[in-house]
Amino acid sequence: MEAEIELKLFFDEQNKKSLIKLLDNLPNCDAKGEETLTNGYFDTPDLALRKLDMGLRIRGVNQQLEQTIKTKGQVVGGIHSRPEYNVDVDQNFPQLNLFPKEIWPEGVKQEQIQANLYCLFNTDFTRQRWHIFVEDSLVEVALDIGEIRVDQAVDPICELEFELLAGDTSALLTLAGMVSREIPVRLGKASKAQRGYRLAGQYKPEVIDALTFIEIEPQQSLKQVAINLLTLGLDRWQTIEALILDPEQEQLALPMLSYRLRACTRLLKNTLKQFGLLETSFQTDFDAIEHRLNFIEEALSLFGIIDEDAALVAKLPQHQALVDVAVDKLQQLDVAQQVELLIAEICYGRLQVHLVDLLTQLIDGTVVIDKELELQDFADQMQENSWQKILAVMPQQNDLSSSDYLAVAKALDDSIFVGVAYGGLYPEKSRDIFRAPWQDLALGIRTLAAYRQLKSISETAYLDISQWLENKEQSLVQAMEFSRHSALKNEPYWR
Repeated sequence: MEAEIELKLFFDEQNKKSLIKLLDNLPNCDAKGEETLTNGYFDTPDLALRKLDMGLRIRGVNQQLEQTIKTKGQVVGGIHSRPEYNVDVDQNFPQLNLFPKEIWPEGVKQEQIQANLYCLFNTDFTRQRWHIFVEDSLVEVALDIGEIRVDQAVDPICELEFELLAGDTSALLTLAGMVSREIPVRLGKASKAQRGYRLAGQYKPEVIDALTFIEIEPQQSLKQVAINLLTLGLDRWQTIEALILDPEQEQLALPMLSYRLRACTRLLKNTLKQFGLLETSFQTDFDAIEHRLNFIEEALSLFGIIDEDAALVAKLPQHQALVDVAVDKLQQLDVAQQVELLIAEICYGRLQVHLVDLLTQLIDGTVVIDKELELQDFADQMQENSWQKILAVMPQQNDLSSSDYLAVAKALDDSIFVGVAYGGLYPEKSRDIFRAPWQDLALGIRTLAAYRQLKSISETAYLDISQWLENKEQSLVQAMEFSRHSALKNEPYWR
């Protein structure tokens, strides 16, 4: 058995030459040349191996065949660690009895799986390899260009893998950091096998829901809480990114997915800030990504008009014309392309790799959190700091207008994220009663933004709904003001 420890980066093929030049010029680098790999991935019609979280393949390299089975592993941030078993073979069909018997969970009928195996998909690619020493560690870097095939369906392969051959995992991050500072990349969460299952129609798409409360235990250390928050944020970020870039993704789902992607980056930034880990380089990249995501408000507003469940304009006689214009504007905005443009920025992958590096250093103790508070005291302090900021931008003695509410949207979002991070430590009833009106206010702000968007759309469509809009906006602001003033009287649940 070998324990495969690797980090994967995706990149655009147009950057291939620059990437090869960069790798060729790294110190202590030994280029190993190029080879063609053919891979057949096998499973049963009922996906018995996938249900066991196993991957089985036959790989051909220079007329030599090898069968490999990978068993259940783990992914922390972007580091993949997965046990694998390799056996040289002389035929293109796997023989499961060549693997050790102990890899099979109790009750699994190996013979039955063998009898039903078939080739589900193929991944064929050209691999260019380098062996690079990073101090006392040796890393194999593999650049793969090719395709995944299922009958006539094709998904391109364009990725860079860093596999630890000897030494310390930090070497993977060192090399990935060098690449991410020069070439636009992104963390690769999905393996070739996962992508193949998806192409074969045998992969259930991931579902991403709104964050409620992050699971943390009162006895956990601040270090463990920081690790949990960063791990969850990075994992959600990669999951949401993949959903946005999925060519089969429904267009109307993209505005909310983009909003949740930004929520991940804001949660990660706030976490670093709270634990004293927000370096200048982090701040710069977070700011650049935030700027690139400034299309989200418009996209959400357009979605609010189109969404049948919201029924924002359903009772207006002109509702279909308004919806048609909103659909056209959303298509022109092209949320998927906006995210692709963001990914093409150096700051995107550089920040992802930097965060994984920090997470790894937190886990191994290289980076220490310089705070001596107990978790409960720390959470109370974070909640109180957040609350004071809300009181500063939404003072009880002031009346807020529609424009005022739109101006404080980010501050309210940030405050809600603090509650998401630490709310699980508090009694459910008092916590939820306190938070509910503020979540309603956040929704109200999005509706106000949709009304502003409707004003622009109605003018474009030469429709006069100005009086209706004014009445709606005034009624909503009045309701929000009543809710806010009532909410400010509630006793904070962390005190």
